[in-house]
Parts: sequence; C-alpha cells; structure tokens
Amino acid sequence: MTDFNSAIIEEFRANGGKVGGPFEGAPVLLLTSTGARTGATRLNPMMYLEDGKRLYVFASKGGAPTNPDWYHNLVAHPRATVEVGEERFDVTASVVTGAERDEIYARQAAAYPGFAEYQAKTTRTIPVIALERAD
Repeated sequence: MTDFNSAIIEEFRANGGKVGGPFEGAPVLLLTSTGARTGATRLNPMMYLEDGKRLYVFASKGGAPTNPDWYHNLVAHPRATVEVGEERFDVTASVVTGAERDEIYARQAAAYPGFAEYQAKTTRTIPVIALERAD
C-alpha cells in the first residue's frame, strides 16, 4: 500500500469517514478486497457514488491505460467489505455495462470533473462497479 493511501485510510478512520486534501468534501469509502492472484487482503480508499441501496466505484486509475488491481480483485472475488463513514458492511460487486454504465459514469463526471478528464486520458472504457450489500 502506498504512503498516500495509508495516510488517507488513517485519516478516514480517525475522522469518521471524512478526509481532507484532494478528497475534501468528496464521498470516500474504504474497500477491502481479496487479491485476484495472491488471495491476500487488499485495502483501498476510493471515491464513490451512492444511488439508493447501491454504491458505485470507478476503476479510473487516474486515466492510466490499465485497470487498477482492485478491479481485477473484485472480478475474481466479488465478495468484499466496505467502510462508509463509521459503518462497515459486506458487499457483492458486479461490473455495470452498456447504457447503465454510461449513465452512471456521466453522473460521476458531472459531479466530479476529474472523472471526465480520466476518461479523456485513456482509450479504455473506465469500468463502473456496483457494490450491493450482501445478504
């Protein structure tokens, strides 16, 4: 885990899910996933979009040409855990495609223009992942 992510995670947990810096005022969650190849536990902070009972996360990786590792982890092992504020719960992840993906990504990009910039920087379609509370 990078020092940057470690600092965000520490700040998130110390402040009931609130963080400052580049993420100040933005909705941030912590995602705990299982490594696709290693089976090891992985923890990543990321912005999300809440829509009813679903949370959406975006595999933007800052517009890099490849998807982030956590995306591959969720595809291989869809069961994960999220922390939102002071709440922690299990989720099941699924990749959103087609028109639904486009609509959700457009909403995120309208609210946070950096996401539009990320898509413009890459030739890949940035995946949108729905996280739904596990039963």
